[in-house]
Amino acid sequence: MLTRRSLLSTSAVLAAVPVAAEAQDVAQAPAGTNGKISASSPGGVLTVEVGVTGEGRPEYTVSRLGRPVIAPSRLGFILTDAAKLERNFTVTADAPTQHDDTWEQPWGERRFIRNHYTEFRVHFAETSSLQRRMDVVFRLYDDGLGFRYEFPDQANLKTVNIGAELTEFAVVSPGTAWWIPAFEWNREEYLYTRTPISGVGVAQTPLTMKLDDGLHVSIHEAAVIDYAGMNLRRSEGGRFTAMLTPGQTNAAVVRAAPFATPWRTVQIADQAGDLVESSLILNLNEPNKLGDVSWFKPMKYVGIWWEMHLDLKSWNSGPKHGATTENTLKHIDFAAKHGFGGVLVEGWNVGWDGEWFGTGWNFSFTQPYPDFDIDRIAAYARQKGVQLIGHHETGGNAFVYEKQLDAAFAQMQRHGWHSVKTGYVADAGGARITGADGQAHMAWHESQDMARHHLKVVETAAKYQVAINAHEPFKDTGLRRTYPNMISREGARGMEFNAWGQPGNPPEHEVNLVFTRLLAGPMDFTPGIFGMTTRSPDGVATTWAKQLALYVAIYSPIQMAADLLVNYEANPGPFQFIKDVAVDWADTRVLNGEVGDYVTIVRKDRNSDEWFLGSITDESPRSFSEPLTFLDAGRRYRAEIYRDAPDAHWKTNREAIVIEQREVTAADVLDLRLAPGGGQAIRFVPLGRARR
Repeated sequence: MLTRRSLLSTSAVLAAVPVAAEAQDVAQAPAGTNGKISASSPGGVLTVEVGVTGEGRPEYTVSRLGRPVIAPSRLGFILTDAAKLERNFTVTADAPTQHDDTWEQPWGERRFIRNHYTEFRVHFAETSSLQRRMDVVFRLYDDGLGFRYEFPDQANLKTVNIGAELTEFAVVSPGTAWWIPAFEWNREEYLYTRTPISGVGVAQTPLTMKLDDGLHVSIHEAAVIDYAGMNLRRSEGGRFTAMLTPGQTNAAVVRAAPFATPWRTVQIADQAGDLVESSLILNLNEPNKLGDVSWFKPMKYVGIWWEMHLDLKSWNSGPKHGATTENTLKHIDFAAKHGFGGVLVEGWNVGWDGEWFGTGWNFSFTQPYPDFDIDRIAAYARQKGVQLIGHHETGGNAFVYEKQLDAAFAQMQRHGWHSVKTGYVADAGGARITGADGQAHMAWHESQDMARHHLKVVETAAKYQVAINAHEPFKDTGLRRTYPNMISREGARGMEFNAWGQPGNPPEHEVNLVFTRLLAGPMDFTPGIFGMTTRSPDGVATTWAKQLALYVAIYSPIQMAADLLVNYEANPGPFQFIKDVAVDWADTRVLNGEVGDYVTIVRKDRNSDEWFLGSITDESPRSFSEPLTFLDAGRRYRAEIYRDAPDAHWKTNREAIVIEQREVTAADVLDLRLAPGGGQAIRFVPLGRARR
C-alpha cells in the first residue's frame, strides 16, 4: 500500500508544510516556490508532480520508473471575457486515494475490466483580487494517466467562456510520431503520416509516438461531453499544446460552473501492443447509465453498400437505384442462409436526389422511395430472423436530423430494428447545428455543439432500443461505457477508399489504425473484400488472407461482410472464416506488433471456448514463431488456418490463399508467414483433453 508520506515527495513541499499538517488531508506548496506535490500509480510505475512556478503558473510533469516522460507542462485557460487562468496561483492537494474495482462490459474486447488507479486532486487558487479557483484531478494507472479540470461553483466565475486551453504535453525524448492533420476538409479521413516528433504540425488525437529510447506514448482524451474536441499543436521540439475545435463565437467552449472538462489522457508502455491492451480510455468514463442493453446483439452483417461505391448501383432513385425491394429481399435471403444477423440498406429513404452532400435539407428518415416497400421488407426480415440496419445519412445537417429523431427511431422500433448507421457527409466545418436562436448555423464536426448533438442522438435512440454506428463522427472517447448503445463509428479512412477512382489505402494503413485510431475505440472498417479489382488504380492493396485477418485485428461489435454477394458465393472456402469468426469477446491479447509495420492479435469468443487469431503486415513480408500459450493448457484444438500462399503478394497475387487444418495445444509454437501486404487468420476450435 502506498502511503501519503511516500506520495507527497519533495523536500521543498515538506519544508513548506507545518508539522501539524502531517495528519491532515492536504499538502501545500505556496506560489513563488518551486515546490512540487506528487503521487504515483498503484504499482509505482508512473509518478506525476504538480506545482506552480515562481510566477504561480500551474504545471505538471510525468515520470515512469524514475525516468522523465513529460517535462514541465503548463495547465490553464484563456478566457474570452475575463483574465486568463494561467498565473498567480497557489497550490494545495488532497491526499491521494486508491481505487480498485472490476466492471463488466455488456459487449466489448474483453468481458471484465479492472479499474485500478490512484486519484490525486490538486487545488489551484488565485492570489489576485479575482480569487478564482480550479481543481485538476489526476488518475494514475500503471499504463497511463488521465487528468481533467473541475470548476467549482464560485462568485467570480459563474460562466466559463473558454477561448483556448493552455494544457501542454512536453514529450521529453525525440522519436517517431504517427499522425493525421487537424482542421482539414476531409475530417479524420487521412492516411497516417510517419515523421519525427519534431515534424508534427497540428494533429488529431490519438497521436501515437515511439520515443528513441523505445517507450511508446499515445495522447488522446476521454469522456468528451458538452465540450469541444481537442487537437494538438506542436509548438517546439516535442512540446504539444491543446487546440480546441472552434465554436459558434470566439469561445470554443461555453459552460456554466460547476462542471468538469474531458480527461486528457497519456498512455505509456514499453511495447506497442500494451497500448492496444490498455483500458485507460474506457475506465475514465462513467459507468453504464442505460441499464440493460441486451436488446443489442453484436453481429455480422451484409448490405447494399459496396455496389454503390463501385458505381454499379446508386443511392439516389432511378434505374440504378440499389435500395429496391427486390435487392433487399435478396440480401435478407443471403444473410439468413449464412447466419448473418443484419442487412444494411443505404439509399432507401427520400432525399438522395439532387445536392445532398453537405446540405441535407431534403432527407426524410421515415419516408421510403416508392421502389422500397418498407412494410413488406420488414415483415420478410422478421420471418427470416434478420434485422435491417437503418441508414440515416444527414449530409452533415444535424439541425434537420434532430427534428426527426423520435419519428425515425420510433419507426425502427416498430419494425424491431435495433441499430442504425448515421452519417454526416460534409466538409469539415460544414455541419449544421441548432443555434441558441433556434436557427441553423454552420459548425465543425468536433465542436461543442456537435458533441451535444451526438449525445442527444444516442440518448434519444436508447429510448427506442436503437444502437448508433456513427460515420463522419465526433471522435471516440470511450463514451460507449456510459452509453453502451454507442456501438461503433468510422472516424478514419475506411474500406471505401479502395473502391474509388483514386489511390486507395496502402498496405500499412490497417496496421497504423490498430495503434492510432483504434486506441480510441471500435471502428466500422467494413472488411472482407474478395473482388480486389476496383475503380482505384491500386484496387484493394491486401491479400485475401489479410482481409480475413482484419476481422480480428480491427475490433467492432458489428462487422460487415462488405463485398458483393456474388463474390462470397463464388469463394465458399475463404468465406467460411467470415461466417465463423466471432464479434464479441471474453479476452483480447496482442502477441506482437510494431506501429505501422505488423501486429498479431488473439481474441477469445465470449460465447464459446474458441479463440481467433489475426495477423497483418504492411508492404513487407513477415515471419513469426508464436507460442500458443493463450490456449487452455491440457486441451486439444483444431486450428483452421487461412494463410497467404507462398507466392501471394498485395500487388501481383492477392487471391493466393492456403486453407488447411492441424491439431495444436498450448504447448505448441505456430509459425506465421505473411506475404507482402498479407496476413493470416486462424480459428482455434476445442476438441477435448490433450493426449498424454
